[in-house]
Amino acid sequence: MKLGMLTACLPQWDLDTIAKWAAGQGYQALEVAVWPGTGGRDFEASHLPVASFGEKEADETRALFDKHGLELSAFAYYENNLHPDLDRRGEIRTHLKHAIDAAQLLGVPYVGTFVGRDWTKPVADNLREAERILPELVEYAGERDVKIIVENCVMEGWHPDGYPGNLAYSPELWEWMFGLGLYLNWDPSHLTWIGIDPVETIAPYIDRIVHAQAKDVELRPRDRNRYGHFGPALDRTGNPWDMGWWRYRVPGLGQVDWSAVVDRLYEAGFTGTLSVEHEDPVWGGTPEKVTQGLEIAHRTLRPLIVA
Repeated sequence: MKLGMLTACLPQWDLDTIAKWAAGQGYQALEVAVWPGTGGRDFEASHLPVASFGEKEADETRALFDKHGLELSAFAYYENNLHPDLDRRGEIRTHLKHAIDAAQLLGVPYVGTFVGRDWTKPVADNLREAERILPELVEYAGERDVKIIVENCVMEGWHPDGYPGNLAYSPELWEWMFGLGLYLNWDPSHLTWIGIDPVETIAPYIDRIVHAQAKDVELRPRDRNRYGHFGPALDRTGNPWDMGWWRYRVPGLGQVDWSAVVDRLYEAGFTGTLSVEHEDPVWGGTPEKVTQGLEIAHRTLRPLIVA
């Protein structure tokens, strides 16, 4: 197992700067954000130009990672592959294929995305639509020796009422998407706030957990007693991502039992990358604060991982 980090939390920095900092801090791998450009969400970072990627860019990227002694564990392009706007859905599909093509050139084994959801339709209709369109993407990736990995993020902010916007949030849905040829970028934070014990989900699905993300979550049960699991109902216009009773934290500052998580990953035979995904509002806002948060995450996780 290697300890890595997702580069999306530092959209202001270029990849060379991130790699130099991460290697100096003791991280071993980078999960590289490859959105086409920074957008409306903090994690829409663009650290490699996959839409125009060729042999020259691949050689430069390999040299950069060799220089800093890092691995490139995966590409990250987490978007809604079931977007209700078909033009937008087509743009997402095209860019995902660009990411897959670039991964093939670099020998990157995984490209991360979301199943997503058309929030104007019921779940059953979404599942049938996914079964129609996702296998072609899986086949496209497989022909290039790349696996598509899906993070089990709920993406509640994509739904106008705060319901799941990514139909890959539970083991029930994992089993369904595995049947389409997809793999899992396992993240315990989302499981924790929706009431699933993350440790108990590792062993049954380890053959499909090929990459993992390290993000923590802080729960406020008193506020949950007011809103329920679905968050505020009367006013969701301010921030659709604020559920009112929990927030993401860097590993070590929330409810996730990281000793148990890492121990169970080892027991199950996981040999991939555990990649810190930094979305902690306390340790965010500026590159200085973000890197301080990443240092906290490293101090929490590094002692648990065999050298």
